[in-house]
Amino acid sequence: MTHPALSPTLAVFLLASLVLALTPGPGVFYLVTRTLAGGRRAGFASIDGVALGNLGNAAVASLGLAAVLAVSAHAFTAVKLAGAAYLVYLGMRELRRARRPTHDEPPQPPVRGARVFRDGFLVALLNPKTAIFFGAFLPQFVDPARSALVQSLALGAAFVAIAACTDTLYVIATARLGPGIARLGARPTMARLAGLSFIALGLVVACSDTRSTR
Repeated sequence: MTHPALSPTLAVFLLASLVLALTPGPGVFYLVTRTLAGGRRAGFASIDGVALGNLGNAAVASLGLAAVLAVSAHAFTAVKLAGAAYLVYLGMRELRRARRPTHDEPPQPPVRGARVFRDGFLVALLNPKTAIFFGAFLPQFVDPARSALVQSLALGAAFVAIAACTDTLYVIATARLGPGIARLGARPTMARLAGLSFIALGLVVACSDTRSTR
């Protein structure tokens, strides 16, 4: 019997996961925006939050709840709109920060890692398309002769780990370019850009279909 680690099916899964993880989507866009606004530390904290949220969606899919979201249009719409509303809230918060006067003010403290982590976690967890993606993608690589739950959880965790690695590359690249971008405009301009980006991302999520998950 072929060991699972040497299985061609597993190799295909890892390659497909890498391609999907490298493909920019809402999750990558969120991480890039966060890194531009708060630097590398904020980007890394966002990666942790997004990874945990995605892992939660993988667990949901493994337990079969993704099928409920896929079948129930009302459940899918409710969760999707909740996630979109949270993105819009983040955008409005950034825009309010941009309107604050900067003259005669002490330097703003960096955004707390815990808050950035929480935001990333909620953005990822409240994206029902991710759970549906896992529900459709993972079963293609599950051996019916073995425990489907255990295999789905393991494959989901592997995908999240791969995505966290590729997300790290995006954050590092953005952090290197960030200082140069920041020198082109004042801090309020960066905050406005981040705020408008979050709001636009929220609108995209609210109006999008199930084809793009990250």
